[in-house]
Amino acid sequence: MIKLKISQIADIVNGKLNADGAKEVWSAPVFDSRKATEGSFFLALQGENADGHDFIESAINNGAVFALVSREVPYPSIQVDNVLEALATLAAYVRLQLPNLTVIGITGSQGKTTTKDLLQHMLESIGPTISPENSFNNELGAPLNLLHCDENTKFCIAELGARHLGDIRRLSSVVKPDVGVVLRVGSAHLSEFGSVENIAKTKRELIESLPTDGIAVLGTYDEYTPRMSEVFSGRIITFGEIATADVRATDIEIREGSPHFDIVNAEGRVSVGMRLIGAHQIPNALAAAAVGVALGISNDHIATALSTAVNKSKWRMQLHELPGLLVINDAYNANPDSMEGALFSLRLFAQERGGSAWAFLGKMHELGASSGQAHEKIGTLARDLGVDHLVAINAPEYGASLNFKNWEAALELAKEISPGDVVLVKASRAEGLEKLAEALIAGWGS
Repeated sequence: MIKLKISQIADIVNGKLNADGAKEVWSAPVFDSRKATEGSFFLALQGENADGHDFIESAINNGAVFALVSREVPYPSIQVDNVLEALATLAAYVRLQLPNLTVIGITGSQGKTTTKDLLQHMLESIGPTISPENSFNNELGAPLNLLHCDENTKFCIAELGARHLGDIRRLSSVVKPDVGVVLRVGSAHLSEFGSVENIAKTKRELIESLPTDGIAVLGTYDEYTPRMSEVFSGRIITFGEIATADVRATDIEIREGSPHFDIVNAEGRVSVGMRLIGAHQIPNALAAAAVGVALGISNDHIATALSTAVNKSKWRMQLHELPGLLVINDAYNANPDSMEGALFSLRLFAQERGGSAWAFLGKMHELGASSGQAHEKIGTLARDLGVDHLVAINAPEYGASLNFKNWEAALELAKEISPGDVVLVKASRAEGLEKLAEALIAGWGS
């Protein structure tokens, strides 16, 4: 974070100062008092289960200079009406103080985190790069991520999520992206938005928020994303697996579960051999490559970065190679597109190894009225692909022959798994199936 006096921050957020205004902060704020460090400040957020105001003393003891609060407290503080709104105001101010910073905003129904990780790997070898931890993509995470930037930061990657119309517009007004990336419009969060058309409108807010000298990077994997070019008069770069895409993949092969392909663009052709798992990683890689093209990065640098990147985010297609068993832990998130990609990867691994394919699947959340049909479709796909054992956990909608109410009960099947088999564990994060994956791994061979 750039260095600011407490009095400056109070003026920026229009807050009531209850601290020594001459003191300075130089580290990004925290909302976990245990993570406070010298020169940081603490966000006293009120949640359903905890009130940050109760942890201010701990944060101060750990080095926080003051707390941003919404009620009067007996500690160094700045009092505001709404802590999150004040945080956004401060982040927007800091963004304006960093004219040499390039911000890349990423949104889409699938692939944001992986694309973010690939892009970070590509950019950090060029200059100091800030990227969100985990999936910090909301009204708290996006401004927090930007506040980690200072005068030396060259690139900031902003992952922008949404639950309602207008969310991405508000986040974009804070981080002010120079490059806007829309991966694809899918059915994730359909229950909140009501229709895919509304999801598309929300993702389009990123492109509508770009400055005229900005660059829009658009996927070609659905009917809505390419049409976002209609609302932007600046430079547009498309990516995909079709001949008309500006950045495209050709000669695609899957070797030991990982995609190998050539990237073709105006600069030429270059080969990529990814270390990530699954054909569904190709769109993410192409999106990162398209951003590289937008920023003037050479094809050779792009290909090297995509070929050396490893999985950084836990529970996302994590491979656990055990003696005689491969476990694919993809329990962080699930939607129909990512579920389909994971099942294809499972089938390929099982074919290569000659063992049985096990798919332990939990529910996909936030699909609205289409939920039942979407789960049934995935169950049908699993059977069509030849998945030997489809195991549904608290999700009878898949139509599996093996159904269990919880992961503990499903663990009983571990004794049926044989050497040479491949196991996929996948569900929406709220299902907690990472516990099943961990139990399978811990119990194998015991």
